[in-house]
Parts: sequence; C-alpha cells; structure tokens
Amino acid sequence: MKQFIQDLAEKHNNQEKQLLQILREIQACYHYIPEQAIEQLSGLLPIPRTRIIGVVEFYSFLHLSPRGQYELLISDCLTDHMRGKKKLTAYLAEKLDVAVGAVRKDGLVSLDNTSCTGMCDQGPAGMVNGYALTRLDRARIDRIADLINRREPLAAWPADLFYVDDSIAKPGLLLKQPIVQGAALRSAFKRGLKATLAEIDQSGLRGRGGAGFKTAMKWAFCAGEAQSERYVVCNADEGEPGTFKDRVLLNSFAHQVFEGMTLCAAIVGARQGFLYLRGEYLHLYEYLQEILHQRRQAGLLGTNILREELDFDIDIHLGAGAYICGEESALIESLEGKAGIPRNRPPYPVTHGYLGKPTVVNNVETFFAASAIAVNGADWFAQVGTEKSAGTKILSISGDCARPGIYEYAFGTTIQTVLNDCGATDVLGVQIGGPSGTFISSQEFDRKLAFEDLATGGSVIIFNESRNIFDIVHNFTHFFAHESCGFCTPCRVGTSLLKKQVDKIYEGHGSAGDVAALEELGQLIRVYSHCGLGQTAANPVLTTLERYPELYQNKLKKISYEPGFDLDGALDIARRLAQRDDAAAHLSQVGDHD
Repeated sequence: MKQFIQDLAEKHNNQEKQLLQILREIQACYHYIPEQAIEQLSGLLPIPRTRIIGVVEFYSFLHLSPRGQYELLISDCLTDHMRGKKKLTAYLAEKLDVAVGAVRKDGLVSLDNTSCTGMCDQGPAGMVNGYALTRLDRARIDRIADLINRREPLAAWPADLFYVDDSIAKPGLLLKQPIVQGAALRSAFKRGLKATLAEIDQSGLRGRGGAGFKTAMKWAFCAGEAQSERYVVCNADEGEPGTFKDRVLLNSFAHQVFEGMTLCAAIVGARQGFLYLRGEYLHLYEYLQEILHQRRQAGLLGTNILREELDFDIDIHLGAGAYICGEESALIESLEGKAGIPRNRPPYPVTHGYLGKPTVVNNVETFFAASAIAVNGADWFAQVGTEKSAGTKILSISGDCARPGIYEYAFGTTIQTVLNDCGATDVLGVQIGGPSGTFISSQEFDRKLAFEDLATGGSVIIFNESRNIFDIVHNFTHFFAHESCGFCTPCRVGTSLLKKQVDKIYEGHGSAGDVAALEELGQLIRVYSHCGLGQTAANPVLTTLERYPELYQNKLKKISYEPGFDLDGALDIARRLAQRDDAAAHLSQVGDHD
C-alpha cells in the first residue's frame, strides 16, 4: 500500500487540491480509505489528517470502514421507487444474502441505497463499483448476483448490464443542429472575440442551471477582472433527482460542450478549464478523456489553438456523491480538494472563484448553447422563446409517461404540450425542476416553461392519479435531510426536523398543530438557510400544502373527545330542582378564594 499511495500522490504532483481525486482512487483500490493511507497522505501533500478524514466523511462514495469488493448501490430516487425499486432491492439482498446498508460476512459484496444516479429514464438503476447499472429487474438481478458470487471481474461482465441509452425523444433548435468541430472557435475569431461576446449578449442566453443569470454578463465580469489568471468550469454535477440531460449532452455532444468552454476561455482570457463530472457518471470518464485527446490532436485544445495564440486545456474532475456540489461555490471547494461546503457570497466566483481567481462557472447546457450561438448568430437563437426567456430548454422527462427521455422545447411551451408529447395521461401533477422546484397540479397545465413562469434546470417528473402526494413529499424530504452539508443550522437541523414532522403526518400520527408547525418550519428553512439547497428544501412541503391542504387535513389523526359525564350540566339541573342558586350551591376551583 505504501508504494501505491506514494505513486498516486506523485501522479497528482503531491497537490492538496487533488485530494478528492486521490481519495477516489484509493477507495476504488481498497474499497475504503485505510488509516495508513490517511497518515501517509497527511505527510505527502501535506494536509492535516483531520482534514482528510473530514473530506472522506463528507462524500458518500468514500468510506472509513471496508465496503464489499463489489460495492452495490441502488438509486433511491422517487422515479426508481415508482418502478418497483423497493421490492427489487429486497430481492437483491436475498439473492446475495446481505442486508441493505451492510457488508456480507465474507467481505465480497456490500449493498446500500444512494441518491438519484441520473438514470431516471431507464430505472430502476444502480451502480457497481461506481459504474451505472440500468433497467434492473429480477432477471438482471439474478445475473448480477451470479456474477458476484462467481467473483467475475467487472471487466468481464456482459456489456448490456451497463448499457445507457441516450433516449433523445424530441430534438429541437440545438439538438437538431450540432455544430462542426471547431466551427464556433473559427466563427468567433473571424468575427472578433468582443463581437462574439456581444452576439451572445444579444441572443439573450441565460444560464440553463435554473437561476437564469445572463451568460454574456458573467463572462464580461470575469474578463474585466484585473487578475490575469482566470478559469472556466463546466458544472456537470446534475444531482437534482429526475435530471439526466447533461449525461446525454456529454455522451452525444461532448465536442460541442468542450468547444463552448474553449470559446469562453478565449473571451475571458483563461488558460485552464475543468469539467466537474458527477461521480455517478463514471462510465463517461474515459470516453470524455478520449474526446479531449481528439481535440488536442485537432488543434482545438492545448497551445496556440487554431494558430490564434490561444492556450487552453481542460481537466476532468470526478465528484464523489454530494448533491450540494451542484452549487457553484461548493463545486469550487470540491475542485480544490475540500469538502463541498458553499462559500459565503459575495464575493462571487466570477471575481473570487477557483483558488481565489476569477472563474466562470456555467453548466453543460449553457456551454452547449453558447457554441451554437457563436456559429449561427444571436438572431437565430433569440427568434425562439419568449421576450424574457430566449431560445430553448432541454428537459429530462421521467415518471408516469409512455416515452421518458430528452425533449427540447422553445421557452413559452405549455406543460400540457409536454405531457401530450411524452404520452402522459390521467396526470395528478408534475414536479418541475426536481424536488427543489415546484409541484403543479392538474389545474395548472396551461403554465409555461420560462424563467418568468416555471423556471427549471431540466427535471420534469410526472405523476398520474394512482400516486400518493405523501409518498412524493416523504421521499423528497428525506432526500434533502440526507444531502444537507450540515454547514448552517437552519438547513442541518431544519431539514431533519422537517423530515420527522413529515414522517409523523405520513404515518397517521399528526394533528392540526403539526401541519401548522410544518408550514412554519418550512418558511424558516426557506428564509434563513445559507444556500440554495436549504432555501428550496421545504418546497415539496410548501408547494403541496398550498395546493392540497385538504389532503394534509385528511391525513391527520382523528381526535374527537366527548366527556362521559357533564358535571356542570348535572349541577345546573340539581340547582333548578332544589331551587337554589346561592354561593354554596356552586362548586369552586381550588385557589378561587386565594
């Protein structure tokens, strides 16, 4: 082990900012982070061992105690539950003779739940040693259990168990017209970089992560900073349950995403970029490295790109199972090898980002769209959509519909149109933007996809009339309590209290006072939490409570108390019969005469 750790540290130039990547490789080799490795790394990097332990404990894919040689994780996303995940997990546990959350006695296999793995269009899904498993059913589980019990190396497993379908159901403006490699950069250099930034500004492109900040403005702020060292970061940590569009864009359109990053680098003056790839997409890692290699070979990355004196390259950093790292400042902390705890803002990343330098952080879809705008121009993009929401939005659609998958719509499209296209019938409601978004009822399907109405990072989960609102709220509330980073009290304590309060009502033990307390607690978490996770953690409760108050009331424990003997009534009758109403005919409470 000593030589392995030393070689690993040298491979990463003994840099503490590489800590997370180093720990990932140790976990992959030993299936936990041994104490000996922590001690050795503490001297090599050098980093206090307590900080290393803190990082290990923060990320759900890293462990201080041994896991199985085959680490099985089953997605606990609501869409997986809707496809029978609970029974399948129980079947898998029985086949492998291991309890959920435990390691088998022989150490061969461990089984546990994990948050959404980004396979909601082909669940129930899971992972083995970090690699995605899709479309799980009893037949596949039988094969997986057999392979594990025979100790078959993962490399020898049948490829169909790992097959991930891109399932592009409805391409639109962007997906129908992918650009030719290098076209965006050539157009930008021909037009001029300032003119290209102006073109992106005129297109109205806004960040596609959900917040909707103007892309050109962010790039201009970064370019205007006095410091010469700047960075470009692509946020591919789409951890919102129900979202999987970035997975598809990176698998089918990686060149265009990387070209958008390079375009940004040319405009802001960056020499280094990072793709922060969520750990659940490990299956894309080698493929994306090959795409980067191809681009270097083609003169589209590296030094003197297209002989325009542009030097820029991209590294891929893998996450390790932390939803909060989708928040840009938490992502930067993770890039620096730390626990992904959101920073206080201001200052914002665009002035004080990676290593304290000006940094542009955009998501995959934003870079994908920017490169297309550089080629086709602002008007091509801006002619689609609404006045405040130009262009299109790529959606990940899952849940109760005939055709889950990737759909691209012009902003301004109604939810009813989306439901018609994906074959959704008898719809109870739709979760727009994942658990942190908004639940809309069947009375609101004329609402539109747009920043000014229903803003979304891309997740759309559909529920039909057979679903129970409380199952949805219960799952989402547990998700937020599990994923809270623990930094601020309103979120750390609030999400835990919210979970317990929901559990109480969900199990039929709630009273009217509990519903009132639930709403009050939700508002407190929303107002006082440090970052977006906490500020949106109560949305599943608040949005359903607003739309279905009668369901919450019906779920409450029935308390009807009728006294067996009415003492006051009996005394009144006695007084009237005795024709007495003097003071001695009335009972007094203890203390009345004090």
